[in-house]
Amino acid sequence: MKKFLALALALAMTASLAACGGGGGGSSAKQPDNSGSGSGAASNPPAPSGDKVAISVIAAEYGKQTKDWWASFQNEFNSSHDNIDLNVEVVSWNDIYTVVNTRISGDAAPDILNIDVFADYQADDLLRPIKECVSDETYAKFYDAFLEQSNIDGTIWAIPDLASARAMYYNKDILDAAGVEVPTTWAELKSACEAIKASNPDVYPWGVDMTTDEGQACFAYYSWTNGGDFTDASGSWTLNSAENVEAVEYIVGLVKDGLTNTDPATQTRYDLQELFAAGKLAMMIGPNQISSYVASSDTPINFGIASIPANEGKSTSSVGVMDRFMVFENKDTDAKIDAIKEFFDFFYEDTRYSDWVIMEDFLPATKTGGEIMAAANPDAASWIEIVGSAKFYPTAQAKWADVKQGVIDVEQQALLGGNVKDLLDSLQSQIAG
Repeated sequence: MKKFLALALALAMTASLAACGGGGGGSSAKQPDNSGSGSGAASNPPAPSGDKVAISVIAAEYGKQTKDWWASFQNEFNSSHDNIDLNVEVVSWNDIYTVVNTRISGDAAPDILNIDVFADYQADDLLRPIKECVSDETYAKFYDAFLEQSNIDGTIWAIPDLASARAMYYNKDILDAAGVEVPTTWAELKSACEAIKASNPDVYPWGVDMTTDEGQACFAYYSWTNGGDFTDASGSWTLNSAENVEAVEYIVGLVKDGLTNTDPATQTRYDLQELFAAGKLAMMIGPNQISSYVASSDTPINFGIASIPANEGKSTSSVGVMDRFMVFENKDTDAKIDAIKEFFDFFYEDTRYSDWVIMEDFLPATKTGGEIMAAANPDAASWIEIVGSAKFYPTAQAKWADVKQGVIDVEQQALLGGNVKDLLDSLQSQIAG
């Protein structure tokens, strides 16, 4: 059985998965409206008329505005390219993995896919090397560090579309009332949480999301700030390292001590940001989009942003999340490849691309996009710097999709009383074979 079919099964179980804000990965701070999302896996794009070259795109739905933007983009592109018939299908993050993999199994893969994971598709020889499909001018726009996230054995298989970064948000008034400073270490964080709980029992001191929306990010926060990682320098999985065991035990301990939101296994980052914006949550780790979400609240709170606390003697690290465009190998003609290049040139035109990223409330993946965003919003400059130096998930590993779901399962089972070391030992055995 193809790996993509295994991936489809695994991801079908993660009904609320999001990528960049998410996955995810991932989604914007605005909760997507999934009511009209394209989830019909049996339907295929309409056939083109005449001698036009058809391009099919499946794009992820980041927010309520995504569908309208892509509809406008499609119309504008087709109006200016008489030889190309572009069809863009926007699909919710809840459905996109199932839709894509069902299409693939029916020999109806899209030409272009906007999603987070790619390594399983590459391992099954389903993708084209991305440089074959992007003009030199457009390819040169990307941050090198972003391109490297899609590097397998010296070949780049996807280009970044957008990114987000994570930092710690804190309510200044709540911390001041509890008489605590902004924590920089795990010990300080626990002490601050205890003081906040004693000062105001109606406030949750620390926000934790162990759902399928952000559970892999939760693992990364505490692993990376404890000297741990998903893999070692050679790319071998190190899921059950002593550092990772200690990291999961630490965050589960905060939950069991009543220092967090009540149910991290079901409360997503969207729930947390609502609590934070309402003044009911003192501190949380979250993406850059939360700043604008809180600022637009009916009752804006007095908040600050700081580095993620690290264990004593360890270095802090931000989590970078990136989504991608990839091109499937569909026995394409030279005319089809040229048309795909035109699509990317059009999409990544500096003004158009920057407007899209700003609309979706993410961070740009191009250098010119970063310059434009920083000029338009000086506050964004620090976030662009953060994501540029952030650590990323090992998405170039073919088993990343299984690992992502695996660490989420470990966290949730640990919340129910499971032994963290035993759980991580089992996961390591499953993944490493």
